Amino acid sequence: MTGSLLLALHLLGAVVWVGGMAFSLLVLRPSLAVLEPAQRIALHRAVFQRFFRIVWHAMPIVILSGYAMVFGVFGGFAGVAWPVHVMHGLGLVMAGVFVWIVIDPYAALKRSQAVPEAAKYVDRIRKLIQVNLLLGGVVVTIAAFA
Repeated sequence: MTGSLLLALHLLGAVVWVGGMAFSLLVLRPSLAVLEPAQRIALHRAVFQRFFRIVWHAMPIVILSGYAMVFGVFGGFAGVAWPVHVMHGLGLVMAGVFVWIVIDPYAALKRSQAVPEAAKYVDRIRKLIQVNLLLGGVVVTIAAFA
């Protein structure tokens, strides 16, 4: 029962995090073309504020539930197959990329005043989210082998 609950928390957190990035890049961003640049920036600020707050909660749930499964269910890293080691490493990289997004380009976006400057930070955030979405896709694929 505990292992199933941990797995459910782990999967729900991953779905929210990776799914949110996919929605952001594949649905929201292309749809913003109908807005004027200043409106696009305002919407990006609002979306990032909400989404990053959600990821600040989902990311620790994913990491902590993963560790709880590894140590509480499988008896440590010696008891898990290679896909779990890969997921662990890539998950930590994804967490690092997310923290970097928040402390660097997102912080600069919040401070920026001019639309061209803000657009530069939105583009940096987009590129880093692309990296994390790619890593998340790899992690999800590898999870099928765990």
